[in-house]
Amino acid sequence: MTKKPRANLVKAGGENGAAGVRAVDRAIAILQCFTPDQPALSVIEIQKRVGLSRPTLYRLLQTLAQRDLILSEGDPQRFRLAHGVMKLSHVWLKGLDVVALARGIVEGLREASGETAALFRLQEDRGICILEFESRHVLSISRGVGDSLSVTTGATGKAMLAFMEQERQTEFLLTIPKGAQRARLEEEIKFARKHGYATSNSEIFVGAVAVSAPYFDHRGSVVGSIGIYGPSARVNERKMLEYSKLVRQAGRQISVLLGSPRSEQV
Repeated sequence: MTKKPRANLVKAGGENGAAGVRAVDRAIAILQCFTPDQPALSVIEIQKRVGLSRPTLYRLLQTLAQRDLILSEGDPQRFRLAHGVMKLSHVWLKGLDVVALARGIVEGLREASGETAALFRLQEDRGICILEFESRHVLSISRGVGDSLSVTTGATGKAMLAFMEQERQTEFLLTIPKGAQRARLEEEIKFARKHGYATSNSEIFVGAVAVSAPYFDHRGSVVGSIGIYGPSARVNERKMLEYSKLVRQAGRQISVLLGSPRSEQV
């Protein structure tokens, strides 16, 4: 006589659990309706996106509002994300560690190319090496973790410089006297913006070549670059083109992990 009530209890619990998961899924779908282009939506606009009945939608909106995730305003009524979402975002951002996030990607670059792969972070006017996997070849090029150079020098620096805001980029260019050097750098910046990567040849080490691509943070701002470098005796133009695809893909992957809205634009 005890088995039947237990069976009913399990069945009821399963149904409640499924309903709970469905409600969570629907609530998440509502939150994901809002975009930078459409930060405020009417009930009708939300309903079209999530396909819920009006009563169900209002119940979920009320629950989200009680949790400070949604707020309503105006007449006619429109909804937008509330400060509770920012709190969650802040917690997520605090937990980001680009070295930990990108370690597998940088190591994968080294394995795919056979050359040294490294991750750089933009800090003021310099690019600082924060992670490096050195080539296993006897003849190899290494910058070393902690090494830094001006963003106007080398592939890793130019990859960051090319994707900065125009005003900040101009400030860096003005530090270089007018002439052939600045003209060449301006052409390299144009190339990098058009193709999504920068290159260098014997700029830092004689006989060394490098290719690098930028990565972006959650605001869409360039915050670093990822690159491959090796000796010109081994890395020819064909390999440079191959590596350019690898670093662009790696830059996009890191950008995705950092929540960048620009991850598909470079």
